[in-house]
Amino acid sequence: MSAGPAGSGSAPHRFAHYFVICGLDNETGLEPDALAALYQWLEADRQGREPEAVAAGENFDQSPLKRTFKSKVLAHYPQNIECNPFDQDAVNMLCMPKGLSFRTQRDSLAPRFHSFLITREDGSRTYGFVHTFYEEVTSAQIRSAMQTLHQMHQAEQHTSPHTCPSASSSSSSSSSSSMDSLASSSDEAESPSSQAGGRRGCGCSGSGYDAERDTLYVSKSICIITPMPFMHACRRFLTQLQKAVVSQQPPPLPLESYVYNVLYEVPLPPPGRSLKFHGVYEPILCQRPGPSELPLADFPLGDAFQLLGVENLVQLFTCVLLEMQVLLYSQDYQRLMVVAEGITTLLFPFQWQHVYVPILPASLLHFLDAPVPYLMGLQSKEGTDRSKLELPQEANLCFVDIDNHCIELPEDFPQFPNKTEFIQELTEVLLHYGLSPAGGVAPPPPTTTQTCVTGTGLKSTALKELVDDGRNGNLPGEALDVLELLQGNPTLERLQALAKRTGVKVARLEALVAGQKALGEDSTGGRTGAEEEELRNAKINVQLREVFAARFATMFADYEAFVIQNSPDLESWLTNREQMHNFDKASFLSDQPEPFLPFLSRFIETQMFATFIDNKIMSQWEEKEPLLRVFDGRIEKARLYNVRAPSLRSSVYQKCTFLKESAQAIEQRLMKIDHTAIHPHLLDMKIGQGKYQQGFFPKLQADVLASGPTNNNRWSNRTGPAQRRREWPRQQPDHLGLDNDLKEKYMQEARSLGKNLRQPKLSDLSPAVIAQTNWKFVEGLLKECRMKTKRMLVEKMGREAVEMGHGEANITGLEENTLIASLCDLLERIWSHGLQVKQGKSALWSHLMHYQAREELTEQQAESPVSTGQDRRKSESSIGLPALRVSVVQDMRHIQNMGEIKTDVGRARAWIRLSLEKKVLSQHLKQLLSNQALTKKLYKRYAFLRCEEEKEQFLFHLLSLNTVDYFCFTSVFTTIMIPYRAVIIPIKKLSNAMTTSNPWVCVSGELGDSGIMQIPKNVLEMTFDSAFRPHTHISALFKCQNLGKLTTVQLGHDNAGLLAKWLVDCVMVRNEITGHTYKFPCGRWLGKGVDDGSLERILIGELVVPCSDEEVVRGSKTPPPQRSPSQLRRISITSITGRGNKPTTDQIQDAISEAINNILKHFHKPEKERGSLTVLLCGEGGLVGAVEQFFYHGFRTARLFQKNIFVWDFIERSVVYMESADQMGDLQETPEPFGLTCDSLCRYANAINNTSRNIGKDGKFQLLICLGARDRLLSNWLPLLVDCPIITRMYEDSALLRDRVAVNSLIGILQSLHDFPITLETSLTKGVDL
Repeated sequence: MSAGPAGSGSAPHRFAHYFVICGLDNETGLEPDALAALYQWLEADRQGREPEAVAAGENFDQSPLKRTFKSKVLAHYPQNIECNPFDQDAVNMLCMPKGLSFRTQRDSLAPRFHSFLITREDGSRTYGFVHTFYEEVTSAQIRSAMQTLHQMHQAEQHTSPHTCPSASSSSSSSSSSSMDSLASSSDEAESPSSQAGGRRGCGCSGSGYDAERDTLYVSKSICIITPMPFMHACRRFLTQLQKAVVSQQPPPLPLESYVYNVLYEVPLPPPGRSLKFHGVYEPILCQRPGPSELPLADFPLGDAFQLLGVENLVQLFTCVLLEMQVLLYSQDYQRLMVVAEGITTLLFPFQWQHVYVPILPASLLHFLDAPVPYLMGLQSKEGTDRSKLELPQEANLCFVDIDNHCIELPEDFPQFPNKTEFIQELTEVLLHYGLSPAGGVAPPPPTTTQTCVTGTGLKSTALKELVDDGRNGNLPGEALDVLELLQGNPTLERLQALAKRTGVKVARLEALVAGQKALGEDSTGGRTGAEEEELRNAKINVQLREVFAARFATMFADYEAFVIQNSPDLESWLTNREQMHNFDKASFLSDQPEPFLPFLSRFIETQMFATFIDNKIMSQWEEKEPLLRVFDGRIEKARLYNVRAPSLRSSVYQKCTFLKESAQAIEQRLMKIDHTAIHPHLLDMKIGQGKYQQGFFPKLQADVLASGPTNNNRWSNRTGPAQRRREWPRQQPDHLGLDNDLKEKYMQEARSLGKNLRQPKLSDLSPAVIAQTNWKFVEGLLKECRMKTKRMLVEKMGREAVEMGHGEANITGLEENTLIASLCDLLERIWSHGLQVKQGKSALWSHLMHYQAREELTEQQAESPVSTGQDRRKSESSIGLPALRVSVVQDMRHIQNMGEIKTDVGRARAWIRLSLEKKVLSQHLKQLLSNQALTKKLYKRYAFLRCEEEKEQFLFHLLSLNTVDYFCFTSVFTTIMIPYRAVIIPIKKLSNAMTTSNPWVCVSGELGDSGIMQIPKNVLEMTFDSAFRPHTHISALFKCQNLGKLTTVQLGHDNAGLLAKWLVDCVMVRNEITGHTYKFPCGRWLGKGVDDGSLERILIGELVVPCSDEEVVRGSKTPPPQRSPSQLRRISITSITGRGNKPTTDQIQDAISEAINNILKHFHKPEKERGSLTVLLCGEGGLVGAVEQFFYHGFRTARLFQKNIFVWDFIERSVVYMESADQMGDLQETPEPFGLTCDSLCRYANAINNTSRNIGKDGKFQLLICLGARDRLLSNWLPLLVDCPIITRMYEDSALLRDRVAVNSLIGILQSLHDFPITLETSLTKGVDL
C-alpha cells in the first residue's frame, strides 16, 4: 500500500485518519468466517480430534441466519498514512467482531453504534467509531445461496434428532473445557428471533428464510478512525451520514463532500481550544483540554457509573490499579468500551501497562488463557447463565457483568483508602447531575436532534450552509463582537419568545454575521439537544475524573521525596534499570497512615507504578511525559494552597477543590467556539457516479477521496511548524532523543511481561502465531518468577545485613505479605496457562485435587500409607518426637481440615503459604508435576507446565526461597485450631522419667496460651537414639487455637507421692501442621528440698534448626529469630555453684551491654517487625541472665549445713533488714525518694514471696528483675542493696556488686530503658499481686 500523495504530511493534525466501509462483498459471495473456522480448529486440537478433519466453517446444524459469514473491508480512504498504517484485518475484525449478520423483515433492523481501539506496539492508541445498519440484499446470487443453505439446514434437522444448539451448548460439565461455554456465550446475540420461544428460538423452520416470501437484509458498517477519542463528534457525524442514506430526499451535497471534508479539511483542535465542523445536516462541536488539564476522555463516564453503581465501580477501579485480570461482560459492544475506557481514564496519572482489548472478537477467545494481567471485554449472549461460563483462570479475576450490574471480586482484596468518604464525594457529583449512584440503570440512548428531511427543510438547510460557506474558516474578531451584541439584544429575545409560542422552527442565530439577518436561535444558548447532552456529559466526565485525580494527588503528594535518582545519564540508567531500586518503598510506606497500607503496599509493586517512577526519573534528561507534567503541576499547586510538613501524613479525607473550575473551562470552550473548519463543498467528481438511491450506501468515488488538498488551506498554515513540533510528541509516546535499539531493549526487557503484549495481533491468527504468542507467555512467566523470588530473597536478606549483628531477619510483615500474595497470584497464573480441565475457580487447587484422588486410590490398592512424595523429617533434638510425615497430600489434608477457609482459591493460597513456611514448596510442586500422565490430561501442549526446561528452572527459582525463614502460614491463619505435641525429656544420665506427682504444662506464644493442661501420670514413651540407646520421656498431644511463634512454657507438678523430685533436661513442643519445633531448655530439678525448691519453672524457647542431610542440601539458613549469635551462652546455675568456668568481669559487663542493646534495637524497629520481648528479657543472652551473672560475681556460695544459697536469699535478707530498720526509725532521716524506693523494693519482694506459685528462688529473682525493668525501678533498687550491711556477709570484697564504679555503670545502662514501655507476658507475672 502506498501513502496518499498529499494526505500523509499533515495527517498527525487531522481530525480523522481513515473512513472505512465494511460489509458483504457481492463479488466473492458468501464465505464462511475464516476466524470461526480457526476457532473450530483450536477446539478440535484441544479435544484431541484431528484438526484437519474439521470442515472449515460448514456447520449445517445452525440456521444460516444464525451463522457467521466473512465480512470484508469494501473500501477505505485514504489508502495509507505513514504515521498510522492501515491494518485491514484488525479494522475488519473490530468493525464487525462477529462477521456479517443476516436478517429478514421479521427481525429488528435498528442501527447500532460502537467504538473500538487498536493499541500499537509502542502503547499508543488509535480509535475507531462504527455505525452498523442493515441494507437490503439485492444480489440474486446471494439470495439463492441463502435459500440453498436454509434447505440444507432443514434436511440436516430432519435426518438428525432435533436438538436446540443453544440449549446443548449452554450445558457444560465441571471438567469440560473452559472455552466451550465461552463459545456458546459469544454466538449471535443480537437477533431478536433468538429470544423467541420454542423451535423458533433455536433457529429452526419458524425463523427460516424463504426467498419468495422474505426480504433479506445484511449488516454494513461505516467507520471513522481517529487519533483521539472524539466519540460524541464521530457518533453524530456517522449518524447524520446514515440518515442521509435512508431519508426520502438526497443530501444537500454528495456524500463524498462530507467524507472528504472530515478526512482532509477538519483539523484536530489545538490543546485548550474548541472546534466546529459540519455534518450533513448540523454542525458538530468538539473540544480538547488544555496542557494543564486532565487528558481528553470523551466516553460518557456517567453511563459507566449508572450501569455499575459507585460502590462496584470503585471496587473495579481498585482491581485495575492492582493489575488483576479484569473481564467485562455485556451484550452491547459500546457498553464494554464505555466501561473499559472509563476505568482506564480514571487511572490518571498512571497508565494501564498490560493486555488491553475492550472488545475481544469471538476468534480470540483463547486469549483469555493469557497468564498475565489483562483488561478485556467479552460479548455475552442474551440469557447466558454466568454459572455456565467457565473461564480458564478465576483465582485472580475480577468479573464484571455489566448488563446485570454486578461484579465478582477476587479473594484477598484490599480496600481503596478512605473508600467510604470517596464514594460519598462521587455520589454528590452524580446526584448534582440527577444520576443514580446505586447503579443498575441502563443509560438512555443518546439524544440525536431530529432533522427535518422534508423538501422545504432540506432547501432551507442547504441555503443556510451556502450562506455560511462564505466564511470558510474561523469567525473573524469583529463578527464575534457583532454576534455577542445581538445575543443580548432585547428585540431579538422578544422575537424568539414569539417564535417559540407559535411553534415556528427558527434556524440558529450563529448564522447572523456581518449584517446578515438573524435566522433565530434556540432557547438553550443556541445549542441543540444533542449539544446540551454533550456538554452535560463532558462536565460529568471531568468532575468525576477530578475526584479520582485528587485522591492520587493526596496519596502521592510527597512521592518525589522517595524517588531514588542515582544515574549520571540516561544510557547508564537504562542499562542498569533491572538491577536498580528506583523508589524507597519501605520509607514511603512507613510515612503513610495505617489504614492505607494494605492497598498501597500492593499498589507500589505494580507495573503501572514502576512505569510512573521510570518516567519521573527520565524526565531529568528529556521532556516530561504529559500525564506526569499535569500531575506534578497539580501537586505543586496543592502545596501552595496547603502548606504542611511533608512527613506528617494524615488519613483525614480531603475533598477535591477543582470541580467548579474544571467544568467551567469546558463550558467556556463549547460556548465560544475557537475554530470553525472549512465547510463541505462540491468536489471535482465524475458525473453519474455515486447516484443517490434511498436505503443504500453508495459506492464512493475513490479518486476524489484518495488524497487531500495541497497544503495551502488556512488551518494548515495556522498550525505552523512550531505548533507541529509541540503537538506530535503528545501523540507519540516514543521518548525523544533515545536510541531506538536501546529503547526497544528497555521496553522489552526492563519492563515485565505484558508491556510488549498490549493487544493480541489481530491481523495474522494462524496456529503458528498463536503458538508463538504462547511461547512469549512462557518466557514471561519464567522471567517473572525469577524476578519475584529474587526480590523476596533480597528483601529478607537485605534487612539481615543491616541488622548490625542482631539476627532477627524480618522485613515488615506488611511488605512480606504483599510479596507472598503476589507469588500466590503468579503460581495461579502459571497453573492456569494452557489449562483444559478444571474444577472450581483455582487451577492449582484443581490440579492438587486430581493428584490427591490418584494418590488415595493408589493408597487404597496398596493398603499402605501414601509413600509417594513423602519425607519423614528429623530435627536436631528429635529424641522423643516421632518423625513427622511431610507429603503433598498430607499438607492438603491439613488445609482441608481448616473450616475457616471456604473457597478453592483460599485453600490453594493456604497450601502455598504452608509449603513455603515448611520450606517444601519447590519439593511439593516437583512431586505434583512428576505425575506426567496427569499433567498431560489437564494441560494443552503449549502450557508452561509442559515446557520441561522452563519448568525445571521455575522449580529451581522456588528452591532458593528455602534459604530464608517465613512464618507466612502461622502469622496469617491466627484463628485456626492447631495440634501441638509436647515432650518432656528428663536428664539422660538419671533417666528419672518415673514420677508419682501429677505434671502439668502451659504453652504460650505470641498469639496467646494453651491454658494449663494436666498430663496423664506416667504416659511413658520409649525411643531409641542413633546408637540404639533407649530413652524414656513423657509425651502429650493437645489441640488449641494457633499460638503463633512459641515463647514460653510453664512446667510444674503437684509434688504428690514418693517420687516427687524430677530432673528435666528440656521440653520440646512441635506444631504438627508446620513442623516448627521449639526447644525449651531446663536442666534443673523440680521438687521440694532439691535445687532451689521450685515446683514450677518458666522456660524460654528457641526454634530448633533442622539439620538432616536433606536440610544441608537445601542450603544455608537464616539464624533463628530468638538468638543473637554473638552472645555468650548463658551460664546455668549449676555451673555457678561450682561446676564449669566462671565468667570474668569483662565478660559479664559485655553481656549486660549486649542484652540492653538488643532491647533498645527491639524498640527502634517498626511495631510489626519486633520479635518477642520475653526472649530478650529472660532468654539466652537476655537481661535477666546478664544481671544474674552480675549478682553472682563474688557471691559466697559455701554450703551451710549442705544447703545451697541463692541470690534471692540475699534479696530476702536485705528486705528483712530494711523493714526492721524502718520500724526502729533508722530510715526516718533518709530523703523521701530514698524511703519510697525502699518501700517499693520491700513491697515487690514480699508480693513475689506471697504468690501462690511455686516458682523457686531463681524464678523469684527473674520475676523481680522483670518487674523492676517494667516499672523503671531497677536502677533505684541497686544503691539500696549496695548500701545494705548484709552485703558484707554474703559477698567477697572483689565482687562487682561491691565495686562502686561497676554498679554506677550498671545503673546508667539500666536507665536507658526508661524511655521504652516494657510489657511482660502474663505467663511471667501470673499470681503476683502488686
